[in-house]
Amino acid sequence: MKALIAMSGGVDSAMAALLLQQQGYDCVGCTMKLYNNEDAGVDRSKTCCAADDVQDARAMCLRMGIPYYVFNFTYDFRREIIDRFVRCYECGQTPNPCIDCNKYMKFGKLYERAALLDCDVIATGHYARIEERGGVYLLKKAVDETKDQSYVLYSLTQAQLRRTVFPLGSLRKSEVRVMAAEAGLEAAQKPDSQDICFVPDGDYAKIVTLHSGREPEPGPFVNMKGERIGTHRGIIHYTIGQRRGLGIAAERPLYVVSVEPETNTVVLGYNEDLFRREVLVRDFNWCAGIAPEGAFRCSAKIRYRHPEQPAVCVALPDGRVRIVFDEGQRAVTPGQSAVVYDGDVVLGGGIIE
Repeated sequence: MKALIAMSGGVDSAMAALLLQQQGYDCVGCTMKLYNNEDAGVDRSKTCCAADDVQDARAMCLRMGIPYYVFNFTYDFRREIIDRFVRCYECGQTPNPCIDCNKYMKFGKLYERAALLDCDVIATGHYARIEERGGVYLLKKAVDETKDQSYVLYSLTQAQLRRTVFPLGSLRKSEVRVMAAEAGLEAAQKPDSQDICFVPDGDYAKIVTLHSGREPEPGPFVNMKGERIGTHRGIIHYTIGQRRGLGIAAERPLYVVSVEPETNTVVLGYNEDLFRREVLVRDFNWCAGIAPEGAFRCSAKIRYRHPEQPAVCVALPDGRVRIVFDEGQRAVTPGQSAVVYDGDVVLGGGIIE
């Protein structure tokens, strides 16, 4: 079986490639060139897609004796990821571009290249598992829950799941590093990338301004009663639950409760104003390909590092999904993703309205 392996130059993708080769796969390595650092206004050495990373991936493939390609997806990445990122912030939402990248790039454009290379499957270094059960392919959490990445993979369809391999899903990260060191891989102690690749310094507003060509427009801060209490620097600077950088003096700590792009208003309130039990989710993908009938018990999480919480979920006739948590959840943020689980199985997910 022939596998196209997405390689970032890091330890995870390197070990994914090595493990598949040891299992008898005919391996082909590749790296996706997603953007130009200069366009993002960042230093070339600061991202997970730096030139050194490409060299590391190429060196790994040379060592393994397998073909290696660099695919230029900069146009598609700009259109599907960066432009979407900019639109979301300008609409007062907080996107997760890593989820979009998985959907449109790693498990979208890369499948097209896999077909051209006659590859049967795509493999990545993600920490997640896929299990076939009764003809249905299930997306499951990784064994190492501290590194589990199933949350960012909820957009995978049945057609994609059946052609995807996650070699690291049953391993712990500590085991992967030990195995890499024993194999003599230079990436064994390479640090993990932490930031959004095209926003390595965390300055989202700078990227939004750079790509939109528009300076953010100041507007009113209002309290929960609608009374103006100050002036904000532009809605792209704020997200739900934010406390720092408001510049408002108050007897009690104030937080961003909502962002209203229609009136260019940012609503501030107290911590207790941040809690919601009910969440509506659009663009929902059911990983099994079919929405369950009626309401059902589940667990759900509203951001990547958010612990799962018990809830009731129901698919609505218009394609959206309503999630009602047993207890109020803090800082539910439009633009982020809500993902629904049944134990260690990912049922699906979508975008919070």
